[in-house]
Amino acid sequence: MKTSIRKMGNSQGVLIPKPFLAQAGLDMGEVDIEVENNAIVIRKPEKKVRAGWAEASKAIAAANDDTLVWPEFGNAGDKELAW
Repeated sequence: MKTSIRKMGNSQGVLIPKPFLAQAGLDMGEVDIEVENNAIVIRKPEKKVRAGWAEASKAIAAANDDTLVWPEFGNAGDKELAW
């Protein structure tokens, strides 16, 4: 399929047909883009930013391993604070 590069604001772009996006498993949102062997390659990101952080935090809290790493660096008067 041939298409053209179009002006889009101060940049240029290419409209990607919906069947191509579906075949590649892409949708609206972030993608990784790079140049490889004189070709522009667009890929799904390998994993989402902060993926799994919520589950990891819950596991740490469940194991009672969520204490301060540097408790000696607290501010003066922190001992009176209730969290």
